[in-house]
Amino acid sequence: MIPARTVIIGLGQTGLSCVRYCLQQGVRPVVMDTRARPPGAEQLPAGLECHFGGLDPAPLLAADLVIASPGIALATPELQQTLAAGIEVVGDIELFVRACPAPVVAITGSNGKSTVTTLVGEMARAAGIEAGVGGNIGTPALDLLARPLALVVLELSSFQLETTPGLRALAATVLNISEDHLDRYDSLAHYRDTKLGIYRGAGLCVYNREDEQTRPPAGAPAVSFGLDGREYGRLEHRGELWLSRYGEPVLPVSALRILGAHNQLNALAAMALADRAGIPPAAQLQVLRDFGGLDHRCQFVAETRGVRWLNDSKATNLGATLAAIAGVREAVPGRLWLIAGGQGKGQDFGPLAPLLAGTVAGMACFGQDRAALLALGENTHEVADLAQAVAWCAEQASPGDWVLFAPACASLDMYPNYLARGDHFKALVEAL
Repeated sequence: MIPARTVIIGLGQTGLSCVRYCLQQGVRPVVMDTRARPPGAEQLPAGLECHFGGLDPAPLLAADLVIASPGIALATPELQQTLAAGIEVVGDIELFVRACPAPVVAITGSNGKSTVTTLVGEMARAAGIEAGVGGNIGTPALDLLARPLALVVLELSSFQLETTPGLRALAATVLNISEDHLDRYDSLAHYRDTKLGIYRGAGLCVYNREDEQTRPPAGAPAVSFGLDGREYGRLEHRGELWLSRYGEPVLPVSALRILGAHNQLNALAAMALADRAGIPPAAQLQVLRDFGGLDHRCQFVAETRGVRWLNDSKATNLGATLAAIAGVREAVPGRLWLIAGGQGKGQDFGPLAPLLAGTVAGMACFGQDRAALLALGENTHEVADLAQAVAWCAEQASPGDWVLFAPACASLDMYPNYLARGDHFKALVEAL
């Protein structure tokens, strides 16, 4: 039950779902937001007590429960004061798992979360299992409670995991760890440890044996995926690489429509999670054959004058960009050109330097943190915006070359979100 004195911090899609949930429980919450005009405020029912433009300590300290948006860090002084007063602070995911009777498959990682979440959800549906998919992707978790479900597949960010102590998933995975959100966490270790919280109480921990940072605590029930032939992996069969399950080949890599080694890892993680959820292998393989990938994730846009253009605007951190380059490099018949830039979120871009010395022919750099990218090599080129970046790459590239838009940065210096940035890139390419 939701206590009568409940405060919701943060509106937007998630905050509004929390308001609806409280109202369904007969509770009229107090609503707060640091923004003076938060998105969704116009959708609030009349008569709710609202505090916009900052966090007022008085309602917080008078509450029995505080529901914090993922955008509000637990380290925020007002929340620290609330916690010190013994008041419970949770997020919408914690409320969801307390109320949902269905088993939960939980997915996090620096990159690939949405792809794996979508794959597992589609596998369940292909098997005729009534599954809900949401969390950090698509539908807010609390809105999934509107209908009976046999399985729930949740994509979870590190921000959401901060306020979800009671997850206890049927199966949980950390797909990979790379530098991200270091403007919120004081170290990579802090960020990693927050991600690893998804394993707490899990029936099965699915980790990436290519990335030791994803390994669960000793003694936890675990299985791994990777690019060798062990457990969920790859092996040579009939003269080509196949995805495998405990040494048994199950699907040739060539049958996947999603490209690159990083997407093979995503497919293997989805298989491991689906097995734990009781999804039959036939349904898994059907989806792996049919799934063409998500928008803005290594998405083929067009081929113009013999040059292929790929949109990976979802690459909002360096790890995603490195994965995208590794995923396509073997398939490029000519040279690979890169477009990057935006808000770097405190990352070290250094690992790009060796690629600029070999794999990447040149990189167009734009946005707030372009100077850090320009310093990585002599084959970098400064542009004012994405339109100039596309124009420069079009001038440099020859037939057989590929141009990869994988920014390694957040978009908020120039765009509302990575979706708008990716749509702009696609429009610019299509205009060529």
